[in-house]
Parts: sequence; structure tokens; C-alpha cells
Amino acid sequence: MRQILRFGALTALLSLLASAQPSAPDARKAIERYLDPIAFEHLAARGRAIAAIQTRDEAERRQAAVHATILKLLDGLPEHRGPVPVRNFGVVPADGFRIEKIAFESLPGLFVTADVYVPATGAAPFPAVLITPGHEAAAKAAQYNWGANLARNGILAMAVDPMGQGERLQHYDPELEDSKLGQGTPEHGHAAFSTLLLGDPVARYFINDGMRAVDYLTSRKDVNPDRIGAFGCSGGGTATAYLAALEPRIKAAATACYITTYEELLRTIGNQEAEQSIPGFLSADLDFADWVELAAPKPYAIVSTTEDMFPFAGARQSFEEAKRFYTLFGAGDRIQWITGPGHHGNLGPIADQIVAFFVKALRDGATADYRQARLEHPRELQCTPTGQVSTSLHGETVESINRKRAPSVMPARPDTSPATIRAAAFMSAEPGPPPIATVSKTEQRGTYRVDTLAFAMEPDVEVAAIAAIPSASGRKPAVILMDSQPIERLAAGPDFERLASGGRVVLLLQARGTPLAFRPNSTGASLLGAFNILSLRAMLVDKTIVGMRADDAIRAVNWLCARSDVDPAAITLYGTGPLGVVALHAAAVDRRIARVVIEDTLSSYRMALEAPLHRDLAEVMVPGVLRHYDLPDLVHAIAPRTIAIWNPVDAVGKPVPSAHERSPRDPLPVE
Repeated sequence: MRQILRFGALTALLSLLASAQPSAPDARKAIERYLDPIAFEHLAARGRAIAAIQTRDEAERRQAAVHATILKLLDGLPEHRGPVPVRNFGVVPADGFRIEKIAFESLPGLFVTADVYVPATGAAPFPAVLITPGHEAAAKAAQYNWGANLARNGILAMAVDPMGQGERLQHYDPELEDSKLGQGTPEHGHAAFSTLLLGDPVARYFINDGMRAVDYLTSRKDVNPDRIGAFGCSGGGTATAYLAALEPRIKAAATACYITTYEELLRTIGNQEAEQSIPGFLSADLDFADWVELAAPKPYAIVSTTEDMFPFAGARQSFEEAKRFYTLFGAGDRIQWITGPGHHGNLGPIADQIVAFFVKALRDGATADYRQARLEHPRELQCTPTGQVSTSLHGETVESINRKRAPSVMPARPDTSPATIRAAAFMSAEPGPPPIATVSKTEQRGTYRVDTLAFAMEPDVEVAAIAAIPSASGRKPAVILMDSQPIERLAAGPDFERLASGGRVVLLLQARGTPLAFRPNSTGASLLGAFNILSLRAMLVDKTIVGMRADDAIRAVNWLCARSDVDPAAITLYGTGPLGVVALHAAAVDRRIARVVIEDTLSSYRMALEAPLHRDLAEVMVPGVLRHYDLPDLVHAIAPRTIAIWNPVDAVGKPVPSAHERSPRDPLPVE
């Protein structure tokens, strides 16, 4: 008869209390302390490589290598070129220019809404500047001052709505008249974890939007295709930096409130947005300055504010490095650092300098005339009849395109070889010597003692655990319990006592990063969950939350197998919620785990790909996982060993019908 381990779930109240534990910030910091030295090591290696570049030939070879590396990290770019389908929604006359309201398709059915500021005076063809907004709800409508000033200075300007902003909300709710997730960061993050299931950073879609915008601009008879620039602030600065680096038709660029260094960023606020965090970027020995240096020798302005959250000191370092790089091209005068006072996005005091940069770069040094411009009725800049692409044009979203792309990249047969699973999840632990365990407290509870432990899993990485050691002699079956709750609470519960009294060695293993406090300011939406930014930070250096935790589980098995009181053929691994995904990965590569029990765990990654919404996907993300295997494939890989699946859940955490449903009050049965 199948032996099934059941671990009773704690109440929702305990879950709520756990999220507010005083130790929660330390759980996040512990992972950051592990990840950052890895990042700094790569940054140091990059610094040595940059310092060794002394000639233009060497600089150009660096550009070619970085360009190829970035395209590989992006999994290439969407392959769709040719004429750009455009829909026109009217014209707004203004003083010295007119505004054309359009929507173009960057991919079939994926509409990008835009306002085109066309000079009323001067001779066409005009130079042009593509303006990408930051994470502001008004998106393109908030760019009126930039569009007006560029147009009055003889430069056609096009301000676009980025994905998930303005009129391009991917999850628009007509009743809320807003996104179900929240504009900007939440929409970007939700799409990012969907596309990462196929190994595609969402940045590739932002870049494609920009390239197709350039396709559109070059198709206009009133635009000089040899004089196109790009500008953006914050998230728009990110998109601009990417585009200027990868799109040769961009001849001048200004990136505001984005360029810094990763060393300064990680030491302060940490990485930010999903499209700003390309998996493997730091492991590839890259940094912010590489985006600037890829653009050499075209005119470039790094724009920074002194109190920006993107550290000003890092901007200085990147500018100085890029300046030397530009000098190797004989173009040291083509790069400048425009600085001003204030916090993130405070460009008002230096707006005239930014406009002057583009006038000089694209109009042969003409004198710029800057006047603050304000739009009295921003609604005039709305393109679509309803104010949303989803309800007016009923087109595609990045996530719907991603779903259609899936069959072309998913394998005909899954690959669940241990080598593939290890590589996908970035696992490194192997069966071998046990980790050093330090006992800080011991107490006797009837027929067993309880040890409070700290495992030295890796250099400078300690993982807390509590072990129940029965007093009876001989080898005993063992159970590793991984749950998102604090292990102190679990050790005080009836199921821990039941298992230990039943003669098992019981190990409560505190998963790395738990308990982790939810930080709404870093995610913007509860669906993204507490691990949103932390997961992105790990992937920058080719690590995953799943992989780190699975490694810890395997090392815990090493500890159990090294004990004379444990039967190494009778080890059970239990995981609940996201820890169930961890248990599947650990057991699929370590056959010493004889039994696996998972509870309240995501049924499949494919379900998250297909669902309109997903919740907490960041905590279980393995980038590109569906190119190799899915969770049911891991279940088959574990067979014929015993596996029990209790209360499987769908992409948003709702129960999926199962033969193994249980009441929360059911005890954890022991044999």
C-alpha cells in the first residue's frame, strides 16, 4: 500500500502572521548577501576586460562580442519586418506643430499607440526623435512638453505608449477602467514571468516595439531616415538605452535617470523592473556602461539627477568609462553627461539642455529654442475611441503572442535528465559530504529530543533547521519538511510531534528566503508576490529561488544519509506550496529521496502560461523551463518511487480537482 505522508497545513491566520515576522527582512538580505558577491565577481572580471582595451580595434571587437551576447540573452528578437500597418485616429492642431494620433502594429495584432508631433514650419524631411515614457500612468500623453519643444525646433517627435501603460494595458478591466494588476511595473512583471517560461526576457518585446517604431518613422516621407534619435526617462531610459545599442538606425540618444553601475545599484536599492533585469546579464560580465559603449561613436547623452534612486555615483563611473571608450573612436566629444538637481525624473531644470543635445546632434548644431509647453486637455492626445487598445482594436497582448509562440519552442518530448534539470534550475548540489551543522539549542520531548540547527550550506550561507531525533536505537525512516512558514511554529505543531513520536527522524528545513515580508512598493501588485524582484535579482547571476532551495534539500539529504540512526533508503521529502516545486526538482535529480509528497502546489508551468493571470510565479520560476520539461514530467521522472500530490492548485492558487483532496483538519498519518 502506498505510504503517504501528510503534513497538516497551518491556518490562514498563521500565514498572515508569518508575513509580518521581524526576521522577514533578514530572509531577503540573506539571499542578497549570497547573490551580490557573485555579481561583484563578474563585475570585477568585466572591469579587467574593459581596462585592457587600448585601441579602436579592440573596442570594436568588444562591441561585436557584447552585441552577440545580448542577442543570445534575449533569445534573439521577434522576426517580423516589412511595412508597418498603421491606423490613424485624427489630428490635433497646435502652436507651431500638429499632433497625429496613430496606432501601429509592432507584431501582427500587437498595437502600439503613439502621438506624432510634426513641425508646422521648415522643410521636410525632418529629423525625428522616438520618445519612450517612464512608468507614468499618462505615458505618451505626459510627453507633450518634449514633443512640442522638439517639433518647434524642427524635429518630428513620436511619443509611444509602452506595453502595460497608457492605452496599452494588457489586463484592462472595463469596470475598473484600469489594469487588474496596476499600470507599468505590475503589468511588465506579469508579462515577464509569462515570457520567461519560454526563456524569453520581456525586454525583447520592448526592443521590438522600438525597432518597429523606427520602421514606421523611416516609412514617412517627411522623416529623414539618416537622422533619427531616441529619448526616454526611467523605464523609457531603459528602452532607449537598449534601442540605441541594438538599432543602428538610431543616430543619437539621450537616456535619462537610468544609467548607473550595478555595483552601486545592488548596494543601494537593488535591481528594479522586469524589463530592466535580463537573466544572465551579470553572469555574462556586462554592466550598464555596455549599453552606452555599444552605441559608440554616435552622439550620446547620459542624463542624471543628483538624488536619483539610480545612484548618481554609478552614473559618473559609467560616464567616465564610456568617455574613454568613445575616445578610442576619436569621438570623445560626442558623449556628454547632463546633470541636474533633484530626485528621480526631475528633468525640468535640465530640459533645455536635453532639447539642445538633439538639436545639435540631428540638425547640424542649430541653436535650440526651449519654452515650457503644457497641454490644457490631455485627453486630446488619446488615440483609440475607448482609450484602450484592448477594447477598441481587440488586438493581441505580449502574453497572448507568447502563448502562440510556445508550440514552436517547446520540445516534442520532455528532457528530464538530471543534467538538464540541474542546468535549467541552476542547481549545483550533489550527493556527498554533509554540510556542517551547528546546534544552538537542545531539548528533550518525551521519546525524542529536538535540536535547533544551522546548516552551513555554502560559504557565508546558513540555513536554519529543527530536527527531531528519536531516542530509540537503530536506523529509522526520515522526513524532510519544507514549508513557507517559520519552522519554530511548525515545531510547536501536532504533526511534528506525531511524526517524531512515531519513530521518524524529522527535519524541518527553513527554505531560503522565508519567511519573506511582502513589499508592495517593489512589486506593485499582490499577484506578482513577494519574490518578484528577488527572483529577478537571482536570475541576473544565473541563480533561481527554486535551484537554491533544491540544493539545500539535497544537502539536507546528505546530512541525513551520513547519520547512523537514519535509514538512507527511507527518506521522504515533503514540500507545500512553492516548496512542492522545489521537492520535485530535488527528487528528480537525487534518487536517494525515496518518497515525495507535495501539497497546494502548482499543477504545471504550462497552466501558468495558458492562464489569463498567474500568482506568485516568481517564486517557482525556472527561466526557459518549458523548453525542457514541465512539472508533470518531473513526477514521471521520479517514478517508480512513491509520490503523493495533495490539493494541486492552478496558476492563481485555486484548487484543481484531484483524487487526493483533504480537509485542513486531517492529521498527517504515520505508518
